[in-house]
Amino acid sequence: MRVHTGEKPFECKVCDKVFSKSGSLIQHMKIHTGEKPFKCEICDKVFNTTYSLNEHMRIHTGEKPYKCEVCDKVFSKSGSLKQHMMIHTGEKPFKCEVCDKLFNKSGSLKEHMRIHTGEEPFKCKVCDKVFNVSGSLIQHMKIHTGEKPFKCEVCDKLFNKSGSLKNHMRIHTGEEPFKCKVCDKVFSKSGSLKQHMREHTGEKPFKCEICDKVFNTTYSLKEHMRIHTGEKPYKCEICNERFCHRASKIYHMRMHPGETPFKCKVCDKVFSKSSSLKQHMREHTGEKPFKCEVCDKVFNISGNLKQHMMIHTGDKPFKCEVCDKVFNKNYSLKQHMRIHTGEKPYKCEICNERFRHSTRKLHHMRMHTGEKPFKYEVCI
Repeated sequence: MRVHTGEKPFECKVCDKVFSKSGSLIQHMKIHTGEKPFKCEICDKVFNTTYSLNEHMRIHTGEKPYKCEVCDKVFSKSGSLKQHMMIHTGEKPFKCEVCDKLFNKSGSLKEHMRIHTGEEPFKCKVCDKVFNVSGSLIQHMKIHTGEKPFKCEVCDKLFNKSGSLKNHMRIHTGEEPFKCKVCDKVFSKSGSLKQHMREHTGEKPFKCEICDKVFNTTYSLKEHMRIHTGEKPYKCEICNERFCHRASKIYHMRMHPGETPFKCKVCDKVFSKSSSLKQHMREHTGEKPFKCEVCDKVFNISGNLKQHMMIHTGDKPFKCEVCDKVFNKNYSLKQHMRIHTGEKPYKCEICNERFRHSTRKLHHMRMHTGEKPFKYEVCI
């Protein structure tokens, strides 16, 4: 009758929770006492209820008596089935009080709340890095252990994440399921599509903390930072010259074997870079596709436009570390540094006089040759 009347005469003396059955109170008290009298005979794990023990036994037996009527998926626990059904119903009963986001699991809401609170309760015992989700810590630990449990059945490559294996498999299958809705370009990874979308939106979320320049990828920011740090991780194995970027090393390497695979069909001039050939072709076509939005001056090279824009902006990003003088060209800074270093790399082959600038040498050479390239017009 208590089901109908709602009467709950059995009260817990510890937390004041009430129950309609004395057995339920007895069961509840084990939470406070920590008593777990029911033991698994296979793995010795203990439980405070026979129900919990019975559910646990299904791990060993593989029994999954609870079946979804929609998709036929089976579960070992009734709670897991109930949770699963929310996928089909779309029910999300757990709401974040801060941002109103909805969840179908109380655990998911709890994890989400750590975004707002900043709580990171899961700590790596090796490097002290902290995480707000236990799964992230488990994943992180594989870095220390070197564990890579996910293997590609095609090429035997190993991965520490199932998601990484899934992405890798698309190399073999050629699958590109992520499509740009703007230009219809397709990608094998969702991250690649997300990165590509920034080309359309112009979003550049990654900012250099030193010079405030912004980038649309973390890789671009990382490469940019080498300008500030001076790091040059890529080394030419022939002449030991070092480079900030891998592409710069690849282009440089073509100098050694004399490899110039890109040939102009007009004048037969050859180039080590396809971009250099493309740029060169504008000399034949007269094309100047890069236009200044301020004064309408046009250029055949994007770098020249970028350099020109500094005239309008007054931007002088290249600073002398000795005297703090600033320049709008890296080349100008390099020339200026010769004042401090005393370097004079340009030598007259006739009298051995040396010069800091090539133009100074050129002017000097006219003294020897008697060349007078500029004509003086006499006014009558």
